[in-house]
Amino acid sequence: MTLQISATNPEHPALLLELPWHIPLERWPDEYLVPLPRGISRHVVRYARAGEETVAVKELARRPALREYELLRTLDRLGIPAVDPLAVVTGRTEADGSPLEPVLITRHLGGSLPYRSMFETTMRPGTVHRLMDALAVLLVRLHLTGFAWGDCSLSNTLFRRDAGAYAAYLVDAETGELHPRLSDGQRGYDIELARVNISGEMLDLEAAGALHPSIDPIAFGMEIEERYQALWTELTRTSVYPAGKHHYMERRIRRLNDLGFDVAEMQISHSDQGDTVTFVPKVVDAGHHQRQLLRLTGMDAEENQARRLLGDLESWMATQDDYAPGDRHGARTEVLAHRWVREIFRPTVRAARDHVPARMDAAELYHELLEHRWYLSEQARHDIGLDAAVEDYVRKTAAADDGCT
Repeated sequence: MTLQISATNPEHPALLLELPWHIPLERWPDEYLVPLPRGISRHVVRYARAGEETVAVKELARRPALREYELLRTLDRLGIPAVDPLAVVTGRTEADGSPLEPVLITRHLGGSLPYRSMFETTMRPGTVHRLMDALAVLLVRLHLTGFAWGDCSLSNTLFRRDAGAYAAYLVDAETGELHPRLSDGQRGYDIELARVNISGEMLDLEAAGALHPSIDPIAFGMEIEERYQALWTELTRTSVYPAGKHHYMERRIRRLNDLGFDVAEMQISHSDQGDTVTFVPKVVDAGHHQRQLLRLTGMDAEENQARRLLGDLESWMATQDDYAPGDRHGARTEVLAHRWVREIFRPTVRAARDHVPARMDAAELYHELLEHRWYLSEQARHDIGLDAAVEDYVRKTAAADDGCT
């Protein structure tokens, strides 16, 4: 048999050739391995160093290895959070010529941990719930692309915390299937598997004394189903908004916020009938919005103020012709954020500040103006716009002040 390395990058085969493919993976010498925590797997998995890369190496049969490799490549093209496939190695043999199983090689997801490593110290219930929310987000995003996981579990997921945001990444796609569209039955099967698997894994943690005593493993498994269903419904409702769309987008964002999710990305497609808006959710930690607003605009605000201002910024950016949804953390987003400060935030605050006593900071004043616009728009059943909201706010505030004197 001839050793063959099928790789996505032409540079990888040369680096991967340095690894001891003639040795069974479970017997690889320590000099090749990287001591990182591993999750539970039905296959032998090891972390190794290949040049400057840290890679995960998994032994499995040739056909499922090639199939999983192609599925992971497809998920990468679709922008789904999953491990990055690098190569499949086939034709492995021991020194005496005995055949060895092929391996699937993926890039190690920096900063990620398997769930058992995260529970080595008892996690607070709030943190555990946010991790499950992240898993619900992942499952919804997979289903929206037509991917049936077939084995959703904590063991097949890696979790990463990045600047206050929690994200779940698919690790094992071996049982997955990609379809043009999933039926309710296919989605229901995945959800039921997730509920059973997660409850079982939480029971294992409870038996090991690694689960917070306030968490009921069975109820927790059912919660993932409830969170999934609520998020799926909110994200898949088709809404076509008229030209004055800020009010309607804000209503959808508020509903996602009420479910405990924030908007990671907003996409608008234009048509003669109106504008269709698509949201991508995320799960965030305390203080995330303060840090994000400070990074993008230089403004230091309280968490609730920052969340409200970022929501307005996101809605405004989505209406700009040069907005690139996939570049949320890049230079283009920062340019748009500073334009929003210059063209929207400051003029609005200035217009109100000239007529309202300086009894609150700029972030709080803008927050109040946004709330006032929301209230008036709900009454009018259309977006009245910031200018009208400022005018009404100033008038009513001045009248209230006159009544107090």
